[in-house]
Amino acid sequence: MQPVTEPLIGPKRQRELLNYIRTYGAGSVSEMAKLLGVSASTVRRDLNELQDKKLVERVHGGAAQVDDDVEPLRPQREVAFAEEKQRIGRAAAAYITPNSTVLITGGTTTEAMLPFLGGIPGLTVLTNSLSVVSRLSQFPDIDIIVLGGVLRRSEMSLLGHLTIAGLDEFGIDRVFTGAFGVDPEMGVTGTNLSETQTDRSLASSARELIVLADHSKLARRGPARLVPTDGISRLIVDDGADAVLLERMREAGVTVETC
Repeated sequence: MQPVTEPLIGPKRQRELLNYIRTYGAGSVSEMAKLLGVSASTVRRDLNELQDKKLVERVHGGAAQVDDDVEPLRPQREVAFAEEKQRIGRAAAAYITPNSTVLITGGTTTEAMLPFLGGIPGLTVLTNSLSVVSRLSQFPDIDIIVLGGVLRRSEMSLLGHLTIAGLDEFGIDRVFTGAFGVDPEMGVTGTNLSETQTDRSLASSARELIVLADHSKLARRGPARLVPTDGISRLIVDDGADAVLLERMREAGVTVETC
């Protein structure tokens, strides 16, 4: 959705909201109000009407697509909140220290940190993502270790018992991962049940887990619980995130950083 130059009438405005949510999987009231050039109360009213028609599901701070346990396709995610993801990626890269070994899972948010890793001496990166491998290959000073497994073509990621078994061979300092959803009660959630065990093992392979999420991820839950809230060391999120949700994450013991 591109910012509009003049307010839209009700039906057109609701179509724009519905298209936005279907494209990105979810949307916050503040973000959609800004894009449409209308008040937050107008967006809330429209979302309530769309929910009455069973076209969206209202969640705290916004709305999600009715089948919100289905993750948007990668090309859609790549263009969603690109500026916010770049800020998150830059902030995350600051937590990678020289001579460390880190694990970076695949995803459009974690991949936003990769351009900032060049020049870190003695860095070793483990990953199950071929996209991460491809993008890091431009940095000759970074040692890259690929965890084996079964290829999931839509994400170009490797899954399964071979991926999990490879984790035992390394001492990993930090794990950086994205998320379909982050919630104060549920923690990190995902959508693909076949990936659950792999994702859980990756997330728990180091003492420190850093979760990267744009603000839309705090407005939804997936069906698979991957990491409990107390398993998250740090959450890095853009400054569009709902302040109430962030405070609840802090109360649950998570260090929260906005950027």
